[in-house]
Amino acid sequence: MKISHLMLLGGFFIGISSINAQDKTNLKLEEAIQLAWTKSNEISLANTKVETKKQELQSAKNTQYPDLKLTGQALQLTEPTVHLEVDAGSGSFPVPDRMFIGQASLKLPIYAGMKIQNGIKLQDNLFQAENAMAYKTKEDVAMRVINYYANLHKAQRTIELLKENQKSAQQRVNDFVALEKNGIIPRNDLLKAQLQVSKIQLSLDEALHNEKIINYYLVTLLKLPAETRLAVTESDLINFPKNAIPTDEQPAFQNRKDLEALQFQEKATQNNIKIAKGDYYPNVALTGGYTALNLNNVVTLENAMFVGVGLSYDISGILKNGTQVKIAESKALEIKNTEELLKDNIRVQVQQSITNYDLAIKQNVVYNQAVEQATENYRIVKDKYENGLSDTNDLLEADVEQLKSKIAETIAKVDVIQKYYELLSATGQLSQTFNLSKI
Repeated sequence: MKISHLMLLGGFFIGISSINAQDKTNLKLEEAIQLAWTKSNEISLANTKVETKKQELQSAKNTQYPDLKLTGQALQLTEPTVHLEVDAGSGSFPVPDRMFIGQASLKLPIYAGMKIQNGIKLQDNLFQAENAMAYKTKEDVAMRVINYYANLHKAQRTIELLKENQKSAQQRVNDFVALEKNGIIPRNDLLKAQLQVSKIQLSLDEALHNEKIINYYLVTLLKLPAETRLAVTESDLINFPKNAIPTDEQPAFQNRKDLEALQFQEKATQNNIKIAKGDYYPNVALTGGYTALNLNNVVTLENAMFVGVGLSYDISGILKNGTQVKIAESKALEIKNTEELLKDNIRVQVQQSITNYDLAIKQNVVYNQAVEQATENYRIVKDKYENGLSDTNDLLEADVEQLKSKIAETIAKVDVIQKYYELLSATGQLSQTFNLSKI
């Protein structure tokens, strides 16, 4: 098996404080995915973005509430020159040296061109879009864990098959040594058998090297000790009953979270257009307040309360705002085009996944038959060899074909599992399989 097919490994695992380097730890696929969802930095980032959007939504909601401000000033005065507009009599007028001012003001927006309401809707749609993207991130992480687990199982099963074949090949060499000493077979046959053992050893060394690299990548992602070794069995991969096999892209249009996110973003752009158009209208607000004043030695003002309606209208904005509306409409069109492009890509992805799954099933059937054929062929060739009807080349070739068919069968069997999950991922149904809602 080539390194390029095995080096894509990842997953997450916790709950292990110390593991003997010679022991392998088993972890079912569902457990690995659940742990990946709790430990992944990507998911932590996605959740943080969701929380940010949630707070931005709350901030937008806060704009509909009254603004209440309290201000106070304590001022030290110089010797001011005081001129009274009213007659103060013949007495001297006291000169103030300190002034205290206290104010409380309340402003409640009544109408702002529907910008407040649309601002809230915009942030709510952006929050929903970010939440959908967080789900999509979790689905992507789950799919990577599935592929990583499947590839690790392929590597480990290949090693098992190579070791089994190595034992029988070495036993053949031992038998040939005795036969060659007794002159029953030529030395050339012994050399061919020894050469096959060497080739198997080279393949085994490469497979062990690949497994070591994969395992290192995996435990690094899991933040486990470097000496930890993980093992994956076929039962770890197929821990769930199969759903109905999708046959078209309709489930994807209903379930794909990336498409759902774009749909919420499109709604947000429509809200943004309304906000931009809101600048064409005046702002109306209810205002009220309280003022207290103490001018030392001169006057004290208390219980000065006021209430009224404020109106503001940016006349120049009527002329300037057309550009902002066009920008908002252009961004809405961008999102709409992006959504249509994604739908086209989804159609391709789903059809490709359906085709790949069907092909994997057909190949699995063929490889199962190939194992039976290669096994029977080896039995016949071996029987002929023992009866002098075939030579060593035929025997060794039949042995190699038998090994290759077993390895291919293992890979094909796991490919069916992978392609099934890839199809679920393409149609947006992977999260339902692994109960994503719990995370």
